[in-house]
Amino acid sequence: MVSSGTEEPELNISMGKYMHYFTQTDIGRKREINQDYVFATDQPVGNIPNLLIVADGMGGHKAGDYASKFTTQNVIDCLAQTTAPGPQAMFEEAIRTANTKIIEEAASDVNLEGMGTTLVVATVIEHTLYFANVGDSRLYLINDEIKQLSKDHSLVEEMVRLGGIKEDEAKHHPDKNIITRAIGAKEDVEMDFFEYRVMPGDLILMCTDGLSNMVEDEDIFRIIRGSRDLPEAVQNLIDQANENGGKDNIGIVLADPNVSEEKNL
Repeated sequence: MVSSGTEEPELNISMGKYMHYFTQTDIGRKREINQDYVFATDQPVGNIPNLLIVADGMGGHKAGDYASKFTTQNVIDCLAQTTAPGPQAMFEEAIRTANTKIIEEAASDVNLEGMGTTLVVATVIEHTLYFANVGDSRLYLINDEIKQLSKDHSLVEEMVRLGGIKEDEAKHHPDKNIITRAIGAKEDVEMDFFEYRVMPGDLILMCTDGLSNMVEDEDIFRIIRGSRDLPEAVQNLIDQANENGGKDNIGIVLADPNVSEEKNL
């Protein structure tokens, strides 16, 4: 159910009754280690009926790789056991638990000192998308247009919100990669939680900045809508990110939550 690492990427595909999804990571063209980690299942995790996760680790030689995997597994473990009431409470508990554990883990090993990760966690329950994010990994909703639903927790995005720079300037700002929130950054983790109604034909795209920084949103939309199926769409997105420079690892989850036997991309 996962894809990560410097080895050949493991492909994760499901054509389940209630959700189609495909996940993949890629090391890119410039990095020696893949610090992106993705997870997806259309099977229940505790009281969550399905689960999608994207994490982009940061830290030393192996710390970022470890951070994304460690955080994802702790989120899954907590969700499998929590009795919190509702998706928001469940995600908040899981994220806070994972944050505490990664801080404790970093303190126990000098090689892991300073590690952290972005995180996007999502589920679809009765045609409603619930998700939480920390950092600048993104969640998009794609139908007849592409719309970023998550909010980047980055220095540049804060500058945009405060009116210091314009949206167009943010895309290529030299401080674009400086994030203001991360799992493991501080004891009291701040997260955003969202819920959206999903309609027939909607696709959910979750990705790390190795995609969103290398491929414009309009091109992401064009590639997905021009592909035959989810696996081809994901591979085409990765290929485009690498053709545009591949400056970072690329992690992608692409899901169709309203699957029917007849529907295709």
